[in-house]
Amino acid sequence: MALVVGRLVMGGDPALWSIVALPPLIVAGALAGYAAERCQASAETRVSIGLRALSGERLQALPATLLTSLPAGALTIALHRHPQAVARLVVGHRAAVAMTAGGPLLAAAALASVSWPSALLVLLLTPVMIVFFALVGGAMQARAAEQERSFRQLAGQFADRIRALPTILANDALAIEADKLSGRMNTYAERTMGVLRLAFVNAGLIDFFASLSIAMLAVFLGLGHLGLATLPGFARLELWQSLFILMIAPEFFAPFRRLSEQYHAKAEGLAAAEALDRLLDPVRSPARPVDVIAVDLDLPSRGLVVITGPSGAGKSTLLRRLAGLDGVTDAAEKVDHPTNCVWIAIDCLVVGRSLAEAICADIPPPTSERLCAMAQRLGLLDDGLLPGGLAAPIVPGGANLSGGQRLRIAVARALLSDRTIIADEPTAKLDAVAARTIRLALHEAAAHRLVLVASHDPELIALADRRVHLQGGCDLEGTA
Repeated sequence: MALVVGRLVMGGDPALWSIVALPPLIVAGALAGYAAERCQASAETRVSIGLRALSGERLQALPATLLTSLPAGALTIALHRHPQAVARLVVGHRAAVAMTAGGPLLAAAALASVSWPSALLVLLLTPVMIVFFALVGGAMQARAAEQERSFRQLAGQFADRIRALPTILANDALAIEADKLSGRMNTYAERTMGVLRLAFVNAGLIDFFASLSIAMLAVFLGLGHLGLATLPGFARLELWQSLFILMIAPEFFAPFRRLSEQYHAKAEGLAAAEALDRLLDPVRSPARPVDVIAVDLDLPSRGLVVITGPSGAGKSTLLRRLAGLDGVTDAAEKVDHPTNCVWIAIDCLVVGRSLAEAICADIPPPTSERLCAMAQRLGLLDDGLLPGGLAAPIVPGGANLSGGQRLRIAVARALLSDRTIIADEPTAKLDAVAARTIRLALHEAAAHRLVLVASHDPELIALADRRVHLQGGCDLEGTA
């Protein structure tokens, strides 16, 4: 292009081959750029899809106690936003780094083939740009981490307010909670703008150095053509050579501009990767969960055994280990194999499309008369929030159930089976009548099988055949 335009301006006749080759070369360059962008987008999509799949597998492999402890809002955001951010880091940013490593050197070599001083001029500005890159990049990464933390808090607060919406409405606190969410949203917006401001500053610095170098080249080349200066490498150049220099010089800075645009993606990707690490590799409590399962409880084959102790002593952790919910351990063998246990807790998994299916899940099907009698005994058929009796519809996962309803379904399932019962606070979240019914039902079941319970309920503790007091760590006291 420089050769053709230079010859035409100077009144010469450009070679026919250069005129014929010019349009195909322009089209080929455009197609190459399109293919590169499409390849990068495809690679980022494959990485993000693969990362989401691996994240799902990791979550499924987590013990139930760790999985339920993960904040729902942060987890949703992690699986929705973070894989794409990490993909932009490992694909887009890495491609920009590779282009920056080779592109400017190729452009400088092309300039040196025509005028080595012009190549030296653009090379001298490179260290200054790298210094600015380091300064702005560090600040941008810190701002991106703050942005990610703010978004995670916003998502967690939003998810928590959705769960508590009936309570908020009942207490006429909607305006107050709306103001709190608005404040969090403003904080997130401000931190996002802080990251974007730094990104614009970074891009502006690249444009400044590129414009400065091209302006200097244009001045030196112009003075050389006018005969006003005899600078080495700029004097006695043909017009096409000067045009070539001015066309190639911006290409020297193009990879730096692309890298500056990817700095935002890098900062977001690093913050997203750290957030995924925190969620998918949660830290277990280092002392109590490990020590407490090593205690020999010497459990009987039948009877009501109640584990007591202060909150945080490890009662729930002990029961989950004994039930095999945190992975199969030697502790689970103390109450037979985990498959021979029935777990009762307020966060029990509920499966099935109806109340009858939810109660009978994972146990031998009882007779319809026995099933109906058990549901009636536990107040599930008289519950106004579960209309339809045993045919009452259950949303997948039990999303339409309260904690008390979920607990009573778990108790019904346990009582209808002949397995060992392991229960964590089985009378919590219940009214006095329902709590008394469950105490008596568990006491009756303990006559022919082991019923192991963790509880603060003094009336349930009073019914125990044996009481185990967990003081904390691995200190146990047993009383008959």
